[in-house]
Amino acid sequence: MRAMAAALGISTTFLAVSVVLAQSRNPDKPPVGAAPKYDPAVYAELQKAPEKARRRTNPLQNDPDAVAAGAILFEQHCAECHGNAAQGSRKAPSLLAPEVQSATPGTLFWLVTNGVVRKKMPVWSKLPEPQRWQLVRYIQSLAGAAPAAENPAPKP
Repeated sequence: MRAMAAALGISTTFLAVSVVLAQSRNPDKPPVGAAPKYDPAVYAELQKAPEKARRRTNPLQNDPDAVAAGAILFEQHCAECHGNAAQGSRKAPSLLAPEVQSATPGTLFWLVTNGVVRKKMPVWSKLPEPQRWQLVRYIQSLAGAAPAAENPAPKP
């Protein structure tokens, strides 16, 4: 029994050392749990919103409950890919970036509604329209949440 426990301990240690060495030898790959590198090209989809969509205003802009409701929806539908604090992950970009935070409510609504299927962002058109506006309201409420160093691009 002791021999088995010792072998298990050695195997676990060997595995941990292997993982650390593998990560240290690949400088292009961020460490596990690290925020992805900032890449402004990721946000190009925002520019594809039609002018009519961009001009739409959020009917829930002044609804005091919209941010809280949007936070719940974000946790249910978005956090898995964008991160619990919208900071981004390997699956999806940060929503704290200047490109997102300076986008019009209509642009964000259009993107949430249509998704970016080729980049694995689902289409949320089946989510009721008021809930999509709540998500937009929540995302825009995050404007002051990111330190400036994480978002080096200037605001347009």
